[in-house]
Amino acid sequence: MRAAIVEAPGKLLVREVPEPVPGPYEALCRLIYGATCTGTDQHILRGRFPWPVDYPTVLGHESVGRVERVGERVRHLRPGDLITRVGTPPSGGASATWGGFAEWGLARDHRAMREDGLPEREWSPHRINEIVPPDLAAADATMMITWRETLSYLQRVGVGPGASVLVVGSGGNGLAFAAHAANGGAGRIALVGSAGRERAARAVGATHFADYRGPDPAAATGLGLPGGYDVVIDAVGRRDSLDPFLPCVRDGGAVAVYGVDDWGGVTIRPQRARGSFVWSSRGYDEPEAHDAVVGLMRAGRLRAAPWFEGAGPFALEEIASAFEAVRERRCVKALIRLAPDAAAPGG
Repeated sequence: MRAAIVEAPGKLLVREVPEPVPGPYEALCRLIYGATCTGTDQHILRGRFPWPVDYPTVLGHESVGRVERVGERVRHLRPGDLITRVGTPPSGGASATWGGFAEWGLARDHRAMREDGLPEREWSPHRINEIVPPDLAAADATMMITWRETLSYLQRVGVGPGASVLVVGSGGNGLAFAAHAANGGAGRIALVGSAGRERAARAVGATHFADYRGPDPAAATGLGLPGGYDVVIDAVGRRDSLDPFLPCVRDGGAVAVYGVDDWGGVTIRPQRARGSFVWSSRGYDEPEAHDAVVGLMRAGRLRAAPWFEGAGPFALEEIASAFEAVRERRCVKALIRLAPDAAAPGG
């Protein structure tokens, strides 16, 4: 089968690797669509991922696949089911950083593993393999990974109805935070990002927008809000991306860093804040938000279009062009068609 492999930092190609063979608790899935992730994929491509990567590696963690056959102990996954976060395991001399950009992958029946008494460390990581309801399109389902992670994170930070939220970053995650804040009833949602992303930001629910290249984006987002924001989320995570916005946090508010650009190296000057603030570091648990995301998609309150508009979808062989489109800001995220005969997006 074909897979997109980062042979070394800066070198991405599509080549043949062995098709995976399902074990007792595994389902073999034909991968249908995948989506690019700036926070993970681009860092792996550049050799800047904060955690060790064993090159060469099969890229991709935002892919969905349809079950073709199952192992003998699988009880909760059936042929025809569409599953999230499917990926191929290490094979053909390549590791897998989660292996989603391939033609075939594996999903685990984590519920059966738990029921049969396997240690939690063996089944818990596979809770990301959840069934997508048949009324949701496969192409749109690739966005569920981004939406689940960011919704879980936002809820743990504590954003509720009437809250004021400032999001630093207008990439896929920044837009997702804005969308979730809007769906959760936040009163004011300001986003700082690239000028070309203002349309998408407002489409997902941002009420205010500031160009990060402007003379004073912190002042621009703070206009009309003398008390400051309840929550400031840095969706970029560069060394100095959060510090300019500390004066925007209200006394007693919360600050959180989600982005990984300079993981572990973010620098702030607390004295710039107008008072005390909470450093929120509760992380996220992607599967805990699955049902909520399904409900929001069914209600039309989460739509994939603002993330994918502008380019694509791209065939697997065109994946380098897909990442180029993202780098050139022609789209927020690129949709990759992994199965040649996959239905058109929205179908």
